[in-house]
Amino acid sequence: MQIEIKIDSEFKEPKAVIFTDKVTDEITELVRQLSDERSSIIAGFKDGMAELLGHNDIFRIYASNGKVYAETANDTFTLRLRLYEAEQRLDNQIFVRISNSEIINLKKVTNFDLSFVGTICVKLSNGTITYVSRRYVAKIKQILGI
Repeated sequence: MQIEIKIDSEFKEPKAVIFTDKVTDEITELVRQLSDERSSIIAGFKDGMAELLGHNDIFRIYASNGKVYAETANDTFTLRLRLYEAEQRLDNQIFVRISNSEIINLKKVTNFDLSFVGTICVKLSNGTITYVSRRYVAKIKQILGI
């Protein structure tokens, strides 16, 4: 892909033009990313303090007892978002939902244990062990290419 940037003082905001012979999945994803204006900031709360959580710091986000939590290497934070709202703010190339109540960071996965019948055991690099629900097993296998 060729990329060209032109500086022109007549333009008050950036404008992207894509020249292509056909619309591919790559072009569709590029358009989605360029037009995505959602906030990607996630604020975690602990002891009355708010902390901005970087996507690379988050191991998993999960719902438990009516609250949503983000687990990092150092701590677990409460989020003031619903799970689906957090999912919308995360990069879907890195974060994947593994159950109705949990999203994991694929970059933080140590291994997937496929020996379980009907599910997949996931071990994260911080030692957390979690499981893919039956409903999401096919999706995870597709992502893994198996």
